[in-house]
Amino acid sequence: MKIIEKAPAKINLGLDTPRRYADKSPEWDMVMTSIDLADYVSVETTQETHKIKVYTNSGFLPNDQRNLAYQAVHILRTRFHQTDGVIVQITKQIPVAAGLGGGSSDAAAVLRALNKIWNLGLTYKELAKLALTIDSDVPYCIYSQTAHVTGHGEIVTPIEHFPHYPIVVAKPKISVSTPTILKQINYESVQHIQIDQLVTAINSGDAENIFASMGNVLEPITAAKHPEIDHLKGKMMKIGSDAAQMTGTGPTMFAVCEKLSRAKRLTNSLKGFCSEVYLVRSL
Repeated sequence: MKIIEKAPAKINLGLDTPRRYADKSPEWDMVMTSIDLADYVSVETTQETHKIKVYTNSGFLPNDQRNLAYQAVHILRTRFHQTDGVIVQITKQIPVAAGLGGGSSDAAAVLRALNKIWNLGLTYKELAKLALTIDSDVPYCIYSQTAHVTGHGEIVTPIEHFPHYPIVVAKPKISVSTPTILKQINYESVQHIQIDQLVTAINSGDAENIFASMGNVLEPITAAKHPEIDHLKGKMMKIGSDAAQMTGTGPTMFAVCEKLSRAKRLTNSLKGFCSEVYLVRSL
């Protein structure tokens, strides 16, 4: 049996971390949404018992145990004692190592597909709990809709009312190490984001307070090492975005615009500054 799943990119409308857990991992308090920039993941079972094969159209991704989609197959098959071989083919459109959750979304797509193929009957909440063993973004990507995400990333509370704003996504030509950024969080001086205010603003449809409440506590850390972040944000705000910030640990920046005409003008302006610029909408 073969299923093709869409695997949308995610962005962080709000990203805060209140503290570290005893194991040194961050506690998350985030609002995330998905956008219509997506990979497509084909999942097919075969009679080659216990074989896992992962193929991608990107030369930057491993096709073995280091690939999150491979890990998703292994975890679900082991947990539910399945013996089928599985072939995963990933058509990449989401930039790699960009803070857009491409690998996590691919893994989530595999979990959703195999849940259907093997008739496991797992809810999204149950899949999200399993998904946390792969990566902290995978539980959210199971849902791939606007949500308040807390804990290690496994507590996902959907938010129904985020408008389908035009969003301009731009990835500068720099690389960011997520573990390095997370180690640099100083909990004594961090300027926390008011995530509750953001959730309230979204639920009430208050655009002015949505834009005012957005933020990412990791942005100053990444920008201190990569000044391009602040430069790009400045251009986005100068040209007319209603809000602009980094997603995840970066380096990708995004700008939210209420008006499509403004988003189109921003897209054209940024193409001379970044090689990867996308005009999308929130899902």
